[in-house]
Amino acid sequence: MIKRIAHLAFGVKDMKKTLHFYTEVMGFERAFTLYDPEDQTIPWIEYVRVSENNFIEFFYSDPKKSFAKDEVSYQHLCLETDDIQAFAKRMNDGSYPLDSPISMGLDHNWQCWVSDPDGNRIEIMQYGPKSLQLRK
Repeated sequence: MIKRIAHLAFGVKDMKKTLHFYTEVMGFERAFTLYDPEDQTIPWIEYVRVSENNFIEFFYSDPKKSFAKDEVSYQHLCLETDDIQAFAKRMNDGSYPLDSPISMGLDHNWQCWVSDPDGNRIEIMQYGPKSLQLRK
């Protein structure tokens, strides 16, 4: 059912330095930017392609908030599935109901969310036919 890790997501303090490190130093490819759904002029997430269909998401920090000294930047784990409907049924039939229903994300992929027993957020994603991640 689960195929692979689709992406990791981190909040960052300085997007320019982060993108420089992951693209120029590490050699990964900058893939695309998602913009704030409420204001399409504000960048929200930068995607970096690690390998085919594997990405790291970097969330712009909220200027109204600051990272605490010991705060980690984990946002969520994303797992790719080939059948999001079957996954959702399995979770809802078990003891881990979905945190949110299946929906189409801004990156044109189907997604739903569940939390592990410690409250860590997990995104389940099925690439859609217009997926930004699958563009060449």
